[in-house]
Amino acid sequence: MSSAGQKGDLASQVAFLRDYVNAKGVILDDVFTDVGSGLNYKRKNWNHLIFDLILQGQVETVYITFKDRFVRFGFDWFEELANRYGCEIVVVNNPDTSPQQELVEDLISIIHVFSCRVYGLRKYKKQVEHDPQLTCEASTGGERSESV
Repeated sequence: MSSAGQKGDLASQVAFLRDYVNAKGVILDDVFTDVGSGLNYKRKNWNHLIFDLILQGQVETVYITFKDRFVRFGFDWFEELANRYGCEIVVVNNPDTSPQQELVEDLISIIHVFSCRVYGLRKYKKQVEHDPQLTCEASTGGERSESV
């Protein structure tokens, strides 16, 4: 889930996965959730799952709703990594998408990431422009000019 505003969606995903695994006769040991984009590799519970559990051979199966909820890019790599440590990643809502559709979705994600970065740079630029000390230092070539 990308933002706190989508918590209802997160609760729905968890409920859906619980129903799915219960219908399969699977008993869950844990449920891990994070509020953060699939592009963010610094999600606390995601890192705990990968580094502390999967890479230690402590997880047999991970159930996820969609690939991009787990990781936006490189899902196949993470899936292979998990497999090498005896863990299967089961994608429950796995729509049949063509390679072309996957490419389009990846390109849209890339554009979104860069547009967010550009917005962040604009915000930073405005903060710098409104800071008289930084503006003064920039106009003097990085040297502080002081007057008495």
